[in-house]
Amino acid sequence: MYDNVLAHRKQKVQLVVRDKAGRPLANQELEVKQVRHAFLFACGGFETMHIVEPKDEGTRAFYEERYAKWLRLFNTGTLPFYWGQYEPEEGKTIEPTIQKMADYLTERGITLKGHPLCWHTRSAPWLMDRSDEEILDAQLRRIARDIGLFKGKIHLWDVINEVVIMPEFDKYDNPITRICKRYGRVELVKRVFAAAREADAEATLLINDFNTSARYARLIEECLDAGVRFDAIGIQSHQHQGYWGDEKLDEVLERFSAFKLPLHFTENTFISGKLMPPHIVDLNDYQVDSWPTEVWAEERQAQDVEHFYRRLFSCPQVEAITTWAFQDNAWLHAPAGLVRVDNSTKPSYVVLDQLLNKEWKTHTKLVTDSEGRAEYTGFKGGYEVVLAGKQFAFDSSEGEVCLILE
Repeated sequence: MYDNVLAHRKQKVQLVVRDKAGRPLANQELEVKQVRHAFLFACGGFETMHIVEPKDEGTRAFYEERYAKWLRLFNTGTLPFYWGQYEPEEGKTIEPTIQKMADYLTERGITLKGHPLCWHTRSAPWLMDRSDEEILDAQLRRIARDIGLFKGKIHLWDVINEVVIMPEFDKYDNPITRICKRYGRVELVKRVFAAAREADAEATLLINDFNTSARYARLIEECLDAGVRFDAIGIQSHQHQGYWGDEKLDEVLERFSAFKLPLHFTENTFISGKLMPPHIVDLNDYQVDSWPTEVWAEERQAQDVEHFYRRLFSCPQVEAITTWAFQDNAWLHAPAGLVRVDNSTKPSYVVLDQLLNKEWKTHTKLVTDSEGRAEYTGFKGGYEVVLAGKQFAFDSSEGEVCLILE
């Protein structure tokens, strides 16, 4: 059903086998196996904190077991940079802890993303007595500092988060809403992106929002008109009140694909228990002590995850999908994980494993022709090939790969 819409995810590759004198080698058997996706299959990596700084060895072992399952699925991880948590007192940051978390994931081949650099929620409380000018200056310096500290490790950043609601946010006073009201959405976006771009010109920089309406599209258009350069558009989809369905998903894809920029679905959750009541507007208002996963709803969650991933993977504009909560009982105690609190896998995990490691991964055997050539078409990404008992590594983006047998 989906094979005919995935051509954009594949690459034709020609392998050429020669001896060290440059002569082609015919009838050589090749086993080609994909080891990494080019597509960013991502997940929150916040809990690596319990591995790099565990309270005891039992805790470390528990989370290492969890992350063994995590690492089987994902090639990209999001790390927390919520300012109030990252720097609870001015000048006193948890940067050493985040560096350890980053090292743990990069040592295992994971691409990293930082989230977020500017957000009105969980902002630094020690800024509250500053002037607007001082707040803005501190925000820009914070961006320059933290991107600089992680340059070369973190390649993607949510530079600013939930700007549509930012100047209207009235649940509590905070320094970022203040400066967004003062300078306006577009000017604030322009300033923070300029600071981020100067700190790391090679990084992939995103604007990110849960608001998927025309308001977000208008904001993006106004920012682009003002000269802001986005590398990708971030779209959240916390579907705690039920699966969006094809009509809404297609509407969102059409609205934001119009910008001809890569789309990253940055925060995605699907519930395997009782759904959040439909009258709740702000998901954070749904505060419960317990929100258990239920067997019958786990099957629904698996179906929703599969349908969502298939639809997004078939859309050429989409470059990344992030499962926000790997485990249950994380944000809002929601049963939104792919594993339960005891680390046992749910049907949604099995579904993603089937898609990412079997259906959407290429593994084939080839034999070279009289010119030493063998060709295949496979999913884009990193590969290993075994030839005459030797291993070679290459990336499908090379198009043509020469393998020399000595």
